[in-house]
Amino acid sequence: MNQARARMTAKLIDSLYTEAMLLADEARSYFDRNGRDDRQALDPLLRVGFSVESLKVTTRLMHVIAWLLTQRALESGELSLDEARAESRRLGEAPTSDPGLIGRLPDGAGQLVRASQDLFARVGRLDQKNDATEPRPSPARSLLSRLERAF
Repeated sequence: MNQARARMTAKLIDSLYTEAMLLADEARSYFDRNGRDDRQALDPLLRVGFSVESLKVTTRLMHVIAWLLTQRALESGELSLDEARAESRRLGEAPTSDPGLIGRLPDGAGQLVRASQDLFARVGRLDQKNDATEPRPSPARSLLSRLERAF
C-alpha cells in the first residue's frame, strides 16, 4: 500500500512539475515576446499593472517549481522528511492579484495569471497536507492490536 501511494505521489509530483514548467515557458514566451504588443496598447497605469502581474506570475511559478523539486528530492532520498518540511523548503507566500486589474488585462495575460493562481493553490493544498502531523493509527487497528496482545 505504501509503495502504491508513493508511486501515486511521484506521478502527481511529476505531473505538476511538467505543468509548472510548461506554464513557466508559456508565461515567459507571452510576457517577453507576444505580450509586448498587448502591453504597448494599454494606458500607462495599466501597463505598470501588466508588468507587476507578470512578475507575480513568475514568482508563483518559481515557488511552485522549487517546492516540487524539494518533493522530488524527498522521493529520491536526497532529503530527509525533516529537511523537506523545513520552513525554508515550504511553498511560501505568493503575491495576491487584484481581480479588478486582472479583468482589465489582455486575455493572454489574464489567463496566465489565473492559471498560475490555480496551480499555486493546488500545490498549496498539497504543502499543507504534507505538513500535517503523521497520520494517527486507526482506532480499529488499535483495538485489534490490543485484542491480539490480550489473547
